[in-house]
Amino acid sequence: MTTVEASFRQRLLDGLAAAIVEDGYRATTVADIVRRARTSRRTFYEHFASKQECFAALLTESNAEMIRYIAAAVDPKAPWQTQIRQAIEAWIGCAESTPAIMVSWIRDLPSLGAAARQLQRQMMDAFIEMVQTLASTDELRAAGVRQVSRQEAIILLGGLRELIATTVEDGGRPSDISEVAVNSTLALLGPR
Repeated sequence: MTTVEASFRQRLLDGLAAAIVEDGYRATTVADIVRRARTSRRTFYEHFASKQECFAALLTESNAEMIRYIAAAVDPKAPWQTQIRQAIEAWIGCAESTPAIMVSWIRDLPSLGAAARQLQRQMMDAFIEMVQTLASTDELRAAGVRQVSRQEAIILLGGLRELIATTVEDGGRPSDISEVAVNSTLALLGPR
């Protein structure tokens, strides 16, 4: 992809993100996306076959960035409680920066059919891998924190996602749940 093509693609993703913030995913049309991206429908269809494909690309990129951000925020030499706090606060910081996109990921993606379900599973797998990697540091092992199973990671991630979504839908901010999210994660992952 050339630099110009990448620029148009990014403008389209940014256009979709802006439309989701203003109108929600379901009410957004391709016309809304191209208007915000200041480009044409032809350009849109050169990059994406549909609004759903554009949405999948937006979520894939934003979730990959979120995983990188969370992983970078955790100091593997810090005490285990601090590492968990760093990870949760980084997660919430990402949600705080784009709450409408986070809620759309949680609420809209699951309703988009089999292809979207596969994408949702791939994203969850990436987050599970991140949790398991972050929970495998020498500091956590020395403190007695055991390896996090796939099922435990799903419970943790699913709970955090739902807590963020309901908080935002009820008019709150993701940061409103910081302490309960940290404390719940400490209880789930702490030494036994």
